[in-house]
Amino acid sequence: MAEVAVKSRPPLRPGSAPEASRERTPDGTIREIKGEKRIFYDGYWIRHYDVPDTLAYKKDLIDALTRRVFHHAEPGINTPGSRLDEVRHAYDQEDDRAKRRVLSAMLAGALLNRGSDILTRLVELEQIGVTTNPDNELLKECGRCFMGALEYGKSIRPVTGKEALDELWGEPFKAFTMNVEQFLETRYIKIALTMKEIDSVCDKLVSIFEGVKIFSPHMPMIRELADSAKEATETMRSDLEIIEVWPRFVAAADRLEMEEPEIPETADRREYTLARRGFKLILDGGEIMINLANLRVPMPKTTREFLERCDAFSERFKTRSIHG
Repeated sequence: MAEVAVKSRPPLRPGSAPEASRERTPDGTIREIKGEKRIFYDGYWIRHYDVPDTLAYKKDLIDALTRRVFHHAEPGINTPGSRLDEVRHAYDQEDDRAKRRVLSAMLAGALLNRGSDILTRLVELEQIGVTTNPDNELLKECGRCFMGALEYGKSIRPVTGKEALDELWGEPFKAFTMNVEQFLETRYIKIALTMKEIDSVCDKLVSIFEGVKIFSPHMPMIRELADSAKEATETMRSDLEIIEVWPRFVAAADRLEMEEPEIPETADRREYTLARRGFKLILDGGEIMINLANLRVPMPKTTREFLERCDAFSERFKTRSIHG
């Protein structure tokens, strides 16, 4: 199994960004590294996939993106496309603001599913030799459904960060309007940005807690979680490699959560409080890395606010060392 974001100059830990060099590799460069095809974006060599630019593949891609967005959105909004008219009527008739928000989210779900349903039928026609041109009314209606889903989707409440849901909800529409190669290019860019945020969280935690005895067992766990999270981020769920990649990632997350620090009995109340808060910071950073890997899109606001929390904690930590 290949390492994440393999670097050829200089040797770095998996997934880390390269040091400054006189020769800058252009984004989009594809190379075979350690027997695997990789594509370079924003400092990372990412696992590359060759896919066909066909309507059938686009339909499968949009189906996968649709399942992913529903997985990360509030429950109850995965409305069948066949119920679109009923949901739209209920939304138009509803005056209660709270209920109208929910119906707006359900309408977004119905529009997304209706667009996917139409695309499925078009693919079935293509498979029996019936081709459609870009001016086909069904294709236009499919686009209108995805665009409507994007608009009404603003009312949806996310399971994790709002900024991530906004990114995810727009992806089925982008996949429909772009050719496959263009869309995958945007995905590689987002994966690279996601990896960079995972690295920034990992590096910040290590910079604060490395050398502190009670947190020494957590350092390799933080690094392992970051490396496995990046590998999970770049690996398609349909790739057989996921059988090795996903258990490694989940196990790393579980180990970090279960490893509580051993606070010495001689610690005073301030040291005890600081130790507990430090562990909470580590767990929160781990959760962000987990969410980034699950969502596979960057969360700049969430990441920035966490790094600011780390800096504030570090200022206090400088004058209140925890002894082991």
